Amino acid sequence: MKGLLFPSRLMWNKNCSCRLSTYLILSHAKDFYFLINRLYYLRFRFCTLQILSSNSYFFNSLKLNIMMKLFQKQFFVIALVLPFVFGACTAKKEEKAPAIAVEDFFKNPEKFSFRISPDGEYISYLAPHNGHTNVFVRKIADSNGVAVTNDTIRNIYQYRWKGNRILYLQDVGGDENFQLFSVNIDGSNLKPLTPFAKVRTMILDDWSDVSGKENEVMIGMNKRDAKYFDPYSINVETGEMTVLFQNDNNYDSWFTDHTGIIRMASKTDGVNTTYYHRATEAAPFDSILTTNYKDQFNIQFFTFDNKNIYVSSNIGRDKSTIVEYDLATRKEVKEIYANPDYDVDGLGFSEKRKVLTAAYYTSWKGEEHFLDKESEADYNKMKDKFKGYEIGIYGSNKAEDKFVVWTGNDKVAAKYYFYDKKTGETKILADAFPWLKEENMATMKPIEYKSRDGLTIHGYLTLPKGYEAKGLPVVINPHGGPWARDAWGFNNEAQMFANRGYAVLQMNFRGSTGYGKAFWLKSQKQWGKTMQDDITDGVQWLIKEGIADPKRVAIYGGSYGGYATLAGVAFTPDLYACAVDYVGVSNMFTFMKTIPPYWEPYRAMFTEMVGDPVKDSVLLAEVSPALHAGNIKTPLFVAQGANDPRVNKDESDQMVEALKKRGVAVEYMVKDDEGHGFANEKNSIDFYKAMDKFFDKYLSGKPIEPKKQ
Repeated sequence: MKGLLFPSRLMWNKNCSCRLSTYLILSHAKDFYFLINRLYYLRFRFCTLQILSSNSYFFNSLKLNIMMKLFQKQFFVIALVLPFVFGACTAKKEEKAPAIAVEDFFKNPEKFSFRISPDGEYISYLAPHNGHTNVFVRKIADSNGVAVTNDTIRNIYQYRWKGNRILYLQDVGGDENFQLFSVNIDGSNLKPLTPFAKVRTMILDDWSDVSGKENEVMIGMNKRDAKYFDPYSINVETGEMTVLFQNDNNYDSWFTDHTGIIRMASKTDGVNTTYYHRATEAAPFDSILTTNYKDQFNIQFFTFDNKNIYVSSNIGRDKSTIVEYDLATRKEVKEIYANPDYDVDGLGFSEKRKVLTAAYYTSWKGEEHFLDKESEADYNKMKDKFKGYEIGIYGSNKAEDKFVVWTGNDKVAAKYYFYDKKTGETKILADAFPWLKEENMATMKPIEYKSRDGLTIHGYLTLPKGYEAKGLPVVINPHGGPWARDAWGFNNEAQMFANRGYAVLQMNFRGSTGYGKAFWLKSQKQWGKTMQDDITDGVQWLIKEGIADPKRVAIYGGSYGGYATLAGVAFTPDLYACAVDYVGVSNMFTFMKTIPPYWEPYRAMFTEMVGDPVKDSVLLAEVSPALHAGNIKTPLFVAQGANDPRVNKDESDQMVEALKKRGVAVEYMVKDDEGHGFANEKNSIDFYKAMDKFFDKYLSGKPIEPKKQ
């Protein structure tokens, strides 16, 4: 996973039907797709993301599911456990898979991101149209859909239903200043609702179950002040807007109750976050709690009587736990669910029945703990239909009796089914990637190893099908964030590498989320240091186990993973045979000067977690790869979006220039119509073809032609 940097403590609830509206999301992305695409296989129940993700990059990293987790009313995921014994690496030899074209791994899915209309009569989905991903709508009984959007410049990923209209968000060239559009389900009456240049729009609450708000949604825009967002009510048919709260106090999050009223807000100085509450819409906000950035207090939604809130909190504990928090007494009053080993960071509920359904966490895969027998029974019925696969039930109609069901695993990206709860009818809607055959895909296995200072590092090893796990070329693939994590599931990057005969190692180095507060905080001011050591130790573990050929180890990552790639070749110059940096940070000083304005409130936290450019200048100089380019001798391929608002193009420019001056082999790809990663299909395929060729040159074992003078 490769979302980009910033406060992972700032999260939206994993169930978007809840009345929670945090516009803090600095996501690409998933705004949703960056993190969402990789989070596809993370099995998170995300509908609004953890901050730090980035849009375009992650779409290409996991195209299969883009949006799969968006706007779900309920998301239950279960894995039909695949036993793992590392010795299985030497089990009976399989046949090698046939060579698969790069395009087949990274072209747009045939159909994906299915939704059901609120009345249960229509199905919507994303599919290619005029060279780009657009929204289609059809009746459930029909087989062919009608394209209701016609974007010919950039893919659409973020969309949802509102009554009988489709809402979608789109930016320009990857600048992440998303604008909101509305269109009828027959494609007529397309209306730009927020056509403001250099303004970022996000949907805070769709008010799907709020009486009197049938044609309105709540949005956030930084139109008045680029650093902060004001909440508005906007009519999706006319575009008429009303300011709900002029954000002169610089709140950074909003939380609505089940009637759609803003009842809570929060703001941060970057290190501390204060939460505010008001009993009614007319009452003033009163502070109820202040937390340090080290403590998680992630509001899920209000209790059904709108008196208290459900929270994922690690205050006074190491692992985040779902609790009920009393707003009157200002303390926890009930523990809903805790897991001794992992953070519990999601909570689902039924809008119709007003009951909690399940709590969610990630071990080596997505897990759930059911809180409602009816939900568990419904889920088990579906589980029985799809043995050997994980399933996700999401995207129901308002009556909660018609659903879209996702199935998949580490070898199957996504197959979608329609399920009628009343009749028990199940019918297939689409295979997102029908050209990728399950029998040709590689197995992803959870592994663990010890760091040099004794930490247990969890990760995932994908071995090429039909190859002995001995002396293999390897691609090391650290995730982005860095305060995020990888998890088990289909990964089209790993599958392409494995198809070329490479093993792939992904590790959740210290600072990765989901393993508790202590593990996360071990990353404090450790960029390029112990965080990088954890990656290096993974390489050494593979070599010690005999899996890796020490002369054919590559490293590749995007965003923070790109930084880790550059750090790897700068600080361990003899370890890697080649490296690919995708939109990665190279210079901590220049990076800090170019962050987007809406990240400014979190600068103080970033300096606490990573380092202060003034007070910690020596440290940041030590861990800035661009300042150590003289150490680099590893062949490098760098890819960058010209419009990247998170990692400025200068981060790549300065690294490439420094290496070229020294005669180090470096390839540089810049796409002028992209931002933090490549969203458009052609650009994505160009990138992966170039990377495929680059790795073949340095990992295949074939003689390398000498560079022409």
